[in-house]
Amino acid sequence: MRKFESLHNQMVIGGVTAKELAERFGTPLYVTDEIAVRENFKRIQQAFSCHMPANIHYACKANSNLAILRILEREGSCIDAVSIWEVESCLMAGFKPNKILFTGVSVSDEEMKALVGRGVTINIDSPSQLIRLSKIGTDIPISVRVNPDVGAGHHEHVVTGSKMAKFGIPKGEVVRIYSEALGLGLRPVGLHAHIGAGVQDVAPFVQVTEVLVSIARELETSLGLVLEFLDIGGGIGIPYRPEDKEMDVGLLAREVTSLIKSGCSARSVAVEPGRYIVADTTVLLTKVVDVKETPDRRFVGVDAGFNTLIRPSFYGSYHHVAVANKFGMPGEITYDVVGPICESGDFLARDRMLPRVAEGDIVAVYDAGAYGFTMSSQYNSRPRCAEVLVKDGNASIIRDRESLDDILRHQRMPSRLMV
Repeated sequence: MRKFESLHNQMVIGGVTAKELAERFGTPLYVTDEIAVRENFKRIQQAFSCHMPANIHYACKANSNLAILRILEREGSCIDAVSIWEVESCLMAGFKPNKILFTGVSVSDEEMKALVGRGVTINIDSPSQLIRLSKIGTDIPISVRVNPDVGAGHHEHVVTGSKMAKFGIPKGEVVRIYSEALGLGLRPVGLHAHIGAGVQDVAPFVQVTEVLVSIARELETSLGLVLEFLDIGGGIGIPYRPEDKEMDVGLLAREVTSLIKSGCSARSVAVEPGRYIVADTTVLLTKVVDVKETPDRRFVGVDAGFNTLIRPSFYGSYHHVAVANKFGMPGEITYDVVGPICESGDFLARDRMLPRVAEGDIVAVYDAGAYGFTMSSQYNSRPRCAEVLVKDGNASIIRDRESLDDILRHQRMPSRLMV
């Protein structure tokens, strides 16, 4: 969990106080520290590349804002994209097609045609997808997503590598799929697996790497196929709670690269971090609009709900919270921090010891950079919030706050209802 500077009991983000940001740009508001994004990327890039050639494919589903993408493109990142629209956004941000790996599930022919037209490498998720892709073209660079029967993650909804998951091709069928791909005139370049999200332990990554290395070795001996890369996927967790420990990415890199170098001839390793790069770079600022006490609970009502940050409600996820304009002051009262959505499940935090909260205070929700805005919605007809990028005391708007016009823009009234 990232530590923030305190200046006269005011939380400081990227050289700007949270209070100033909230007053200038309004709330709710996502605030991202540009330097933190760059630091996180460099840390994981250096951890792997010091052992063997490595490509860090940022999983842009975590945060697809064009400014964030541009920062990472300039740092030398590659991309993990899961839709043609993510691909288009990354191209717009300056990424070259050969830097993008598309890993979709239930991919339509129309989407594949668009992907082929863009020249990106396509990760094959099913035998059907392989056949349908071969009918679109040949000499298309592909990898295959194996279901490794190694699953891990912070919630059952994000475990992707177990045999019960919808993702990938069972490991026992992968060699046959590569043989078929070669016969169809496609160009296999890699092998991919992804175990889940929010993983804090090195062991599952070691297990999945062992599966990938074993398959790569079999491809070499049976088909004479030497792959350009093995992709261990993403899912590297972060410490959301103050007592959580950080993932040892140095140990992770050493273990994974050692297995690859000693076990097969793959030329490079690929890793797909999303959360690890952006989660702790961003806080969600939200204003206290109501303080309520009942015989059983004390509630801090804020202007951000699960329409703004759905992770606590959807996954039961913990996000640390602080009162940004009383930063560092000791906790006095236990509160639930709840939003304005008409649902009992609309909460950001429960049972948190905070300084005495008053209406008008600013609450900061930590680690909101991954799956924050990208999973937000217009539920209850509430416009989505703004995003701001800060660096060295300067703040720039990187997404305008929506209006009611934005919500209604694509709605149409049939003429028969106009009478």
